[in-house]
Amino acid sequence: MNILFVCSQNKRRSLTAEKILNGYNGHTVRSAGTEKNSRVKLTPGLIGWADMIFCFEKKHLRRIKENYAEEASGKKIITMNIPDEYEYLDEELQDLLWSYAEEYL
Repeated sequence: MNILFVCSQNKRRSLTAEKILNGYNGHTVRSAGTEKNSRVKLTPGLIGWADMIFCFEKKHLRRIKENYAEEASGKKIITMNIPDEYEYLDEELQDLLWSYAEEYL
């Protein structure tokens, strides 16, 4: 399964998810951000590639629906409600991500 994690800038939260979860249970994980200055910017191609999408906040889900409604149609999208208060590879963030991974993946 192809899994996409989406946050704002793809520098801390979603990048951490990609780093620690890629290959988990055989899944391929990528990450992207919704802001213009994102390390990897969210694109229609990434949305189309993903079988499941994890958003860190409701605003990320809203942006996907506003900008990529057609590509996201029928996709399983989960909002985790994890605020932007963690550093890259923060241990608490990793624990939160593993809890979601175990539930959905």
